[in-house]
Amino acid sequence: MISTVDPDARHAHKTISRRQDGFKAHVVVEPDTGLIIATRLTGAAGAANSDATVGIALLADDESTAAGPVEVLGDSAYGTGEALDALDRAGHTAVIKPWPLRPAVPGGFTLDDFTVDQAAGTATCPHGTTRPISRTRAVTFGAACRGCPLRQRCTTATDGRTLHLHPHEALQRAHRARAADPDFQATYRRHRPMVERSLAWLTRGNRRVPYRGAAKNDAWLHLRVAAIDLRRLLTLGLTGTPGHWALAS
Repeated sequence: MISTVDPDARHAHKTISRRQDGFKAHVVVEPDTGLIIATRLTGAAGAANSDATVGIALLADDESTAAGPVEVLGDSAYGTGEALDALDRAGHTAVIKPWPLRPAVPGGFTLDDFTVDQAAGTATCPHGTTRPISRTRAVTFGAACRGCPLRQRCTTATDGRTLHLHPHEALQRAHRARAADPDFQATYRRHRPMVERSLAWLTRGNRRVPYRGAAKNDAWLHLRVAAIDLRRLLTLGLTGTPGHWALAS
């Protein structure tokens, strides 16, 4: 708790160097029109308030996705294994920027340089050494790293390289491979600008919430989103007659 005045406010990090205090606004945007179709305000920190957790919940509650699978776009914050699994089980296509893989040694091997055989329960390093995947999803190469000619590109650990595999590692690996496809990248680049524009409309002059507590600020956020959507609909040609609304074609 960061404030006795507002106990719902929390510390969070947008990036490693950029900290933010207070709350986090989550939105689902229709990328062709820029309309915000769902929103929620939560504390800025906490696993239950993460982008992926809340974003997937908002998408699941959206009635428009009930008609069939959709393409779901998002940045890497939405690329968790759990989120990809939820989208996969719902039949949706994830067009989400994958989490970057960081090598243990700068410029060295990443997880994708290791061959993981889920059926056999083994992982093989770039030098060809195979080790079993443990019950906790760890792979320890240990003594096999001694004298390995590739060691300097792999690890600086005294005890050798150890992998820690996510329960949805296979799904994440397949998603990273698909993200390298030019069609995937073209779709992501085509739709991202409209979404970023909607976020700019939402936050312009309103990065500070006006009330104390998540409940009141969530209500304020929904009201602001409704106003922004109405303005956007008017721009798109919304006209009204008695008992009827229509968009210009």
